Amino acid sequence: MDKFIINGRKVLKGELKVSGAKNASLALMPASILAAGKSILKNTPELNDVFTMIKLLKHMGAEIEFGDHIISINTGNIIDQTAPYEHVKKMRASVYVLGPLLGRFGKAKVSLPGGCAWGPRPINLHLDALKKMGVEINLVDGYIEANVNKLRGANIYFDISSVGATGNTLMASVLAKGTTIINNAAIEPEIANLAQYLQKMGAKIDGIGTKTLTIEGVDDLHPVEMDTIPDRIEAGTMLIAVALTNGLITLKDISPDLLSAVLVKLEAAGCKIQVTSNQIILDASNLEIIPTNVSTSIFPGFPTDMQAQWTAFMSLANGASYVKDTIYFDRFKHVPELVRLGANITINENVAIIKGSKELYGAKVMSTDLRASASLVLAGLAAKGTTEVLRVYHLDRGYQRIEQKLRLLGADIIREAGQEY
Repeated sequence: MDKFIINGRKVLKGELKVSGAKNASLALMPASILAAGKSILKNTPELNDVFTMIKLLKHMGAEIEFGDHIISINTGNIIDQTAPYEHVKKMRASVYVLGPLLGRFGKAKVSLPGGCAWGPRPINLHLDALKKMGVEINLVDGYIEANVNKLRGANIYFDISSVGATGNTLMASVLAKGTTIINNAAIEPEIANLAQYLQKMGAKIDGIGTKTLTIEGVDDLHPVEMDTIPDRIEAGTMLIAVALTNGLITLKDISPDLLSAVLVKLEAAGCKIQVTSNQIILDASNLEIIPTNVSTSIFPGFPTDMQAQWTAFMSLANGASYVKDTIYFDRFKHVPELVRLGANITINENVAIIKGSKELYGAKVMSTDLRASASLVLAGLAAKGTTEVLRVYHLDRGYQRIEQKLRLLGADIIREAGQEY
């Protein structure tokens, strides 16, 4: 397994273009199942999760070409409506094929999802919504077996705003008979990107970007080209990397609206930020980090996917702060590893209490999941001496060659391959 070797305390400066959003791509790709023929998705990131989804779609019979961040998916010859365990175990987002398969074929057999090292995240919201739309669902030998003669519109209310359940239900509903109303729908930008894609394909959707989506089912959809939105979590991660090293960065081709809550907190922590409609400039020259509390929330609140990175940032603040995760109570596996680098952090239920340290010091640390891994890289960039981040395959799931982008900004970071750690 690969590892990163980081020699810290290099000031990061420069310009970057943010990659396409992982979570948007993992919804757009299975949505292509809904329209027989060739769909083109632009700005698709080259990530392990994307390659996993490609393998899954190819297993079903899709013909796929991928290069220069453009993916072509021909779903005209899908002959297998099964998502086997060997693919789904690697990535929870594989369950996104459930809605499109039911919409187009009326049947699906999908392995129960895996793919993450923390936290139970049940898919009962997905299944309950599909049942309301007339789907018969059985759980057999670790698989969801779903069948329906014809999906029918339904009035659906989610007790918890769920990105995954909203996306799956939305994809199922566009070919259903009648009207579907999704109440307390997720309003994350990735869901809006998916809805706009479906709309471009011929779906009738009202309320995009709001908590109530109204979908009038249509008889069929057609393939189209679509741009994937920039990855707001990659953008936030890079901003914190620069802030931790007293640097200066211009992020290009990204709307500040995608991460407004993160920008507000960065300003509160002492960073100077300028924005235009498609650019973010962060200046952390001579920054003395002001302790700034964060509570994660659904969009447009502070993202849970930025919680670990913010914890690393506050580890060098001039005083005490806390980070509270209201989305996933057990998402703190990065904390013991940050402590190995000299951070002073204690956990009380779903709250990390951080007493800012004067310095962090390089050490060997172990990645446990995607965003935890990012926090360790950020801490290593700011630490004195050499940090080794082991098992960085977690990072490759969600960041496109992050070490190369950091090197462009002046980081001293290399990937060492091929050993078992």
